[in-house]
Amino acid sequence: ASCAQCHLTLELLCVQLLSVVRTFTPFYFTAEPADTLAIRGSSVILNCSVFTEPSVKIEWKKDGTFLNLVSDERREVLPEGSLLIRNVVHSKHHKPDEGFYQCVATIDSLGTILSRTARMTVSGLPRFSSQPEAISVHQGDSTLLNCEVNADLGPFVRWEQNRQPVALEGRFLKLPNGALEISNVSDSVAGSYRCVVETPGSSKISEEAQLDVLPDMGMERKLLFLQHPVSVNKLTGQTVILPCVVSGYPTPSITWTRNEESITESFQRMAFVGGGSLRINGVTEEDGGMYSCIAKSENETLEIQAELNVQVPPHFLKGPDNIYARESMDIVFECEVTGKPTPTVKWIKNGDVVIPSDYFKIVNEQNLQVLGLVKSDEGLYQCVAENDVGNVQASAQLIILEHGKEGAGIQDLATAPRDVVALLVSTRFIKLTWRPPAEPKGEILMYSVYYSRDGINRERVENTSGPGNLEVTIKDLMPEVKYVFRVIAHNKQGPGESSAPFKVATQPEVQVPGPAPNLQALTTSPTSITITWEAPLSGNGPVVNYKLYYMEKGAVSEQDVDVENLSYTMNGLKKFTEYSFRVVAYNKHGPGVSTEDIVTRTYSDVPSAAPQNITVEVRNSKSIVVHWQPPPPGTHNGVITGYNIRYKKGGRRGETDSTGGNQLSQIIDGLERNTEYSFRVSAITVNGTGPSSEWLSAETFESDLDETRVPDVPSSLHVRPLTNSIVVSWTPPENQNIIVRGYAIGYGIGSPHAETIRVDYKQRYYTIERLEPNSHYVITLKAFNKVGEGIPLYESAATRPLTVPDPSPMLPPVGVQATVLSHDTIRVTWADSSLPKNQKIIDARFYTVRWKTNYPANTKFKTADTTTLSYIVSGLKPNALYEFSVRVTKGRRTSTWSMTAHGTTFETVPTSPPKDLTVVSKEGKPKTIIVNWQPPSEANGRITGYIIYYSTDISAEIHDWVVEPVVGDRLTHQIQDLTLDTTYYFKIQARNSKGMGPLSDFVQFRTPKPESADKMANDQGNPTQLGRNSPHGSPTSNLDSNMMLVIIVSVGVFTIIIVVIIAVICTRRINTQQKKKHAACKSANGSHKYKGNCKDVKPPDLWIHHERLELKPIDKSPDPNTVMTDTPIPRNSQDITPVDGSMEKEQHQRRNSYLGESHDLDEGSTLSGRRGMRPKMMMPFDAQPPQPVISAHPIHSLDNPHHHHHSGLYSPTRSYLHHQINTSAGNSHLWIPLSESVRNTPSSDMSPAPSSQIHAAEHTEPDIPPVSYMPASQEEESNRNVPTAHVRPSHALKSFAVPAIPPASTSTTYETASSSTPLLSQPGQCTLTTEWILAFHCNSIHPLSVPSACTQDTHQNYGPDELTEEMTHLKGLMKDLNTITTA
Repeated sequence: ASCAQCHLTLELLCVQLLSVVRTFTPFYFTAEPADTLAIRGSSVILNCSVFTEPSVKIEWKKDGTFLNLVSDERREVLPEGSLLIRNVVHSKHHKPDEGFYQCVATIDSLGTILSRTARMTVSGLPRFSSQPEAISVHQGDSTLLNCEVNADLGPFVRWEQNRQPVALEGRFLKLPNGALEISNVSDSVAGSYRCVVETPGSSKISEEAQLDVLPDMGMERKLLFLQHPVSVNKLTGQTVILPCVVSGYPTPSITWTRNEESITESFQRMAFVGGGSLRINGVTEEDGGMYSCIAKSENETLEIQAELNVQVPPHFLKGPDNIYARESMDIVFECEVTGKPTPTVKWIKNGDVVIPSDYFKIVNEQNLQVLGLVKSDEGLYQCVAENDVGNVQASAQLIILEHGKEGAGIQDLATAPRDVVALLVSTRFIKLTWRPPAEPKGEILMYSVYYSRDGINRERVENTSGPGNLEVTIKDLMPEVKYVFRVIAHNKQGPGESSAPFKVATQPEVQVPGPAPNLQALTTSPTSITITWEAPLSGNGPVVNYKLYYMEKGAVSEQDVDVENLSYTMNGLKKFTEYSFRVVAYNKHGPGVSTEDIVTRTYSDVPSAAPQNITVEVRNSKSIVVHWQPPPPGTHNGVITGYNIRYKKGGRRGETDSTGGNQLSQIIDGLERNTEYSFRVSAITVNGTGPSSEWLSAETFESDLDETRVPDVPSSLHVRPLTNSIVVSWTPPENQNIIVRGYAIGYGIGSPHAETIRVDYKQRYYTIERLEPNSHYVITLKAFNKVGEGIPLYESAATRPLTVPDPSPMLPPVGVQATVLSHDTIRVTWADSSLPKNQKIIDARFYTVRWKTNYPANTKFKTADTTTLSYIVSGLKPNALYEFSVRVTKGRRTSTWSMTAHGTTFETVPTSPPKDLTVVSKEGKPKTIIVNWQPPSEANGRITGYIIYYSTDISAEIHDWVVEPVVGDRLTHQIQDLTLDTTYYFKIQARNSKGMGPLSDFVQFRTPKPESADKMANDQGNPTQLGRNSPHGSPTSNLDSNMMLVIIVSVGVFTIIIVVIIAVICTRRINTQQKKKHAACKSANGSHKYKGNCKDVKPPDLWIHHERLELKPIDKSPDPNTVMTDTPIPRNSQDITPVDGSMEKEQHQRRNSYLGESHDLDEGSTLSGRRGMRPKMMMPFDAQPPQPVISAHPIHSLDNPHHHHHSGLYSPTRSYLHHQINTSAGNSHLWIPLSESVRNTPSSDMSPAPSSQIHAAEHTEPDIPPVSYMPASQEEESNRNVPTAHVRPSHALKSFAVPAIPPASTSTTYETASSSTPLLSQPGQCTLTTEWILAFHCNSIHPLSVPSACTQDTHQNYGPDELTEEMTHLKGLMKDLNTITTA
């Protein structure tokens, strides 16, 4: 394509991307009417439905005229568009419903489309043209009962025996014309028969006929065709029955051939039915041909032929496509159809047939070309193809785009080209030239010349081939017609200003002669035609001479001859051949206007050549079959009407037998035994008989030999080896009673199956030639007949060596290199040391390249020959290592293989999806599934990962599915927190370094149903029953009731012992703690003005959270099988399906415990707005009994603190009390547990908290992942005597406490949440609540304190040494955090 065309195409594509461009409207038929056979008085529906979005109007045409159905009571259009015809009317002289129907669909704003044309045929009342007659049949014979009715009512015929329906199976077969064939007659078929014609409107019964069965007397009866096959036309896909009913004794055997090829039961879609008829199901075009039914008994053979002509309705190889175009452009709608007979094509625009004109042209007999588009050309175009057996249609839409200049202003476009003039004006073309615009406004890409006939607004456009081309030739103009031209320049911004219209008229054709009138062609002989004409009416001066153009049909070029008179006789033409002729008159100015072509054919004549490939086949002692092929093409000299077969015995005169024109074989019967006959064949036309073939002899058998089994082994086999050949001789089998039709000789080096040669049964020796010298050959000989090949006889022989030594081998190529070009192509290059330095090949040598890959291991070498010093090997596997070697051959000299070169093809994207995708549920975790798969069979590189897609909606777009990436080449993956009792659909695709592969087929999986509320809680990882789950939420084995009782008692006793030990330690240490406490108070009062009691101060544990810190699973449990508790972010709002009201509330509370709840203290700045979503965190839990849990939340602000309370899922061993404060100190976030509630509840207490004690927060922040830790060990509990949350000392994030005595001005008091009061105010319990806030800025620490009261005096005091130690821990932790975030 030229640069100008490319630019215009890109411009159109850009315009299509703009939102202002209209899109194509889907508008097509989903159902079209089909050819229908209707019965008089019945109802018929002709289907029609349309797919479209706008409202559509559907009408019907009959025989090309719209039906007026407003007042029609019998015909109406159904809602979906189908036509209903009630009570079909049909009589001999009144057939209003029979005809051709067509559905017409119209959208006012779009256009009209027409459906295919359907023919409705109406059948009259049943009429019998023949009825069954009484008949007597011998046992074992076949018979036929006739029942001929209207041709179109054959399928409605059924038969009755003794007024009972006949089952059409086994020996009974209904033929296409309605007749009943009964084969292998026995006494059970005797009785009264009649045929019944039943149609929806009426029925008719034939007369009854009696069938009597006679005993078999064993007397010979001549073979007789009761029903023979006739030539028939069928459509592809239909079923055809070729009848062949033969009567006679002995009972004949019936065989079939198609185009001389025997048909057996193994042929697909073909079956023998009845007594020997042939049924073909689903006829294809390949099934067409000449079929022969051969009936053979011991004494007689009958054969008859019929042709099956398979017709193919039209169908599209390529339909028209929707087109965007601009005004003045030329477009072509492509339409490619095929069928048999060859279909004709017509075009329809908005329901009207397109008539070819100067602007609408049919090109290549099928495509539609529209020249010089105008706005009115917009609409719907249909390609309609039709032949004798059907018609089809396909539609396309044309949208004319506006000449918009959306992307550029007028100041950016080129001005008009200057000085447009006509450089050359002729009768049918004009050459224009111009100067570039005065202001091109950038580089000129091309010029467009618009032209039209003066007074007609349909412009056409011709683009220049390049930016520097300032002239163009407009061709195919009409003589003596005025045209208007204008030129536009295009730059990068688009088409510029148009030049002023320029008018110029073509030259008149007054100087040359007009066409010669009354042109005629008269055939005078098989090789001559006389052509006559008259002088032109407008000679425009004297005619100097005439030129006669002629061309043979099918030729590619014309020939011509000069003539001075008004007639000419063409001699030496081909016989029975079509020729076309036209005449052009010449005067002094040159050639005039040509006449239209006329076509005529030479006369036929006798064939000028004999039939080809004559063969004879001895069938038995009395008959021989002669086969032949028609004379060569071009020698028929007419239509072959038949063939003459002349045969003679010895020197006698002989006899002649004739056949039909399509028959290519003939059985010659009544011959003498053991007698040699000669045959020759000649072809016949209406003019006579052509030359005969050479005589061909065959000898009848001495007796009727057996051909029910294969021949015996030949009695002997002898071989005589020579240097390049072996002479084989043999003797026939000893058993002469089996027919031998020939011998098969097999031979090869080491194996006799390399080559096979068949020879005639009379032959006794054969010379095998073109063998390799000094080679060992194995030879086998088998006799064969029509049944098959007999037992082989083996022999071996070694050919003699050559006396002349072999030439010395050539040197192998050197410097073999393999250069990888792509994922499937490698170029192999080499040098030939036996060539001159310039490596120019001047002799007849060639090179053989061989290559293979080592995977799989048994891969064989592939080879290719070339005459150059390089070869490009294509079709290789991606990412595979190949080895290459080369050798050179010159004459009989061949080198050894060169040294090998290796090359690995590039990777490419996987071309097949992963295999064997399976989804299984994880045992004990119904919300977790395991996805397994196998790598793709065509990975085309190293797999770097997989992507798993899953969704609950199979019809959703793939970009709406949930994505689970898998890094590396792992073949399994877990997906958690799925919704119970929900069907999921999974797909997977592989990826490598080059990209993504195709998606696999989806796999469906349904998660289990929830069994109970307790089990739902277990699935969430919150144990509610002892023995169901471990403290970590991992599944454990089921315990029986006795084991559970033992565990409960043991835990209770252990808890009591621990409480007693703690009480004793607290009592002993109280005096020491009081002293440390007073010392700390004095120290604090010395430097700060603190209002309050120091005994109320308890330093909290701090959780430092950096903005970029990621928490990853860390397993510090001594148990090697420690289970990681998952703290997921729910994927959607339907992750938890409520079972009842209480379950729904419990699940809502559980979700809050995962996400945490808070009120936004500053509406202009929220945590989610600054940080976004947090990923999942897997936190390790120590294998300890459940202990109090502290949840930490970020501090948002210290200026306006508020008190918040949160609700959580109640657990018998945990309680949650969440407080949240905002801060913006520094660049890092500090997460601190603001409250701690400890409640020692016996483990036997399994009842959940009352609903009134749990309150939902006003807001939740789903982007804050909760973090929970188990408390420290019991030893730390006893030493500190304070129930605070700790992390193991070995953990990277340590637990620490910081002492602080804030000034009085910064003290803030927080009230205890009312929602947690019932959980803390239990008799005999000590409630400890400490709230601390620390803000870190640079290296200084500003402590704030919140006093809280304790009902018991069990608080722990910290001395200066302990406080210094805690500060050291804090600084170490900050350094660790800085190291982690920096890394």
